[in-house]
Amino acid sequence: MYDVVLLTLSSERGAPGGCGSGGACCGGATEVDTDPTSEVDTDPTSDTDPTSETDPGQTDTGQTTPVGGDTERCATERPRVPVLACADALTARGARVETVTARSDAEIDEVLARLDGPARPDGLAWPDPDGKTRLVVATASDAQLRAVLRRLVRRYAPPPSRRPADLPGNRTLPDLPPVAVLPLDPARGGTHRDLAAQLGLPRDPAAVAAAVLDGTPRRLDLLRNDGGSVTLDGALLGAADDAGRPLHWRARVEVDDAILTNGDEPLLACAVGNAGGYATLGDVTLLTEPDPADGQVEVAVAVPVVVRSAFGRKRVRLEVRRARGRAVSVLPREGKVPYLDDGVEGELTRKRSWWIEPGAWGVWSI
Repeated sequence: MYDVVLLTLSSERGAPGGCGSGGACCGGATEVDTDPTSEVDTDPTSDTDPTSETDPGQTDTGQTTPVGGDTERCATERPRVPVLACADALTARGARVETVTARSDAEIDEVLARLDGPARPDGLAWPDPDGKTRLVVATASDAQLRAVLRRLVRRYAPPPSRRPADLPGNRTLPDLPPVAVLPLDPARGGTHRDLAAQLGLPRDPAAVAAAVLDGTPRRLDLLRNDGGSVTLDGALLGAADDAGRPLHWRARVEVDDAILTNGDEPLLACAVGNAGGYATLGDVTLLTEPDPADGQVEVAVAVPVVVRSAFGRKRVRLEVRRARGRAVSVLPREGKVPYLDDGVEGELTRKRSWWIEPGAWGVWSI
């Protein structure tokens, strides 16, 4: 039978993202403190990783808000009701269950070390493909799931100088151990669907337990970037003023060899999609076929274009340009560009590149 670790990220850790809407993740707990201000990801790594995502311009200016997001936090540290219910379901099936609340990256790493395989001759840490320990990540947001995946990447991605011969040619890291996702907010509202909903993963704790014990790994693509981070769902670049009106900005956006914009024209938004969380912006369709398992990233830019009618009158129409490929780069031409990346707010001040790692991570599903 399996050893199962139920991992929850502590609010004390300052992990990006919160506990969902109205404390629903706490199963009706009363010790709920909702922060009315957005939680800005000023240092998403919270460690000294030399490849960490540290952007000197990634600060909260208080003037513009990235298109489309807000977060709330839950102050209680006691196990959430869904976590307890999932633990009970696993125990009833004979699994050995441990619940862990991680308050730092080091504590996350201690859990992930249990997924290591046997020692290799080259000395690299490598996941055990036949391990008897399975991981359930209790998530209040996609950002929390991303935080765990980032630590997995940091643990198992070999440095370029030590690339092993058994690593696939189209990848920079091995198959990461699959994780089960336990959403802590089963009643999340709004138009934005979290990654579990997009993937059709179970939200009921008993169903999650069944997926852990009886399911099979479903491999998914992972976006890495040159800032040292990862993206599971997608990123949306752009900003709105206090009245909700989109602000113009400029950047050069390239997808493989295709140039969507060279930086000379104003943009309203840019979507970098692995999945479909940022497929639409209001009533505008940005991404048409986001697929987290097709080995490609879909990118779209929204460009306001001035056209003249037959009577000479000017009007503005929104032109959406799209491309698909293995890699994308965004080079801001002026100032700071606010963005949301898996729900985490930041500001882009220099060139950022994302590339796809086909099938690099996985989830337990039935």
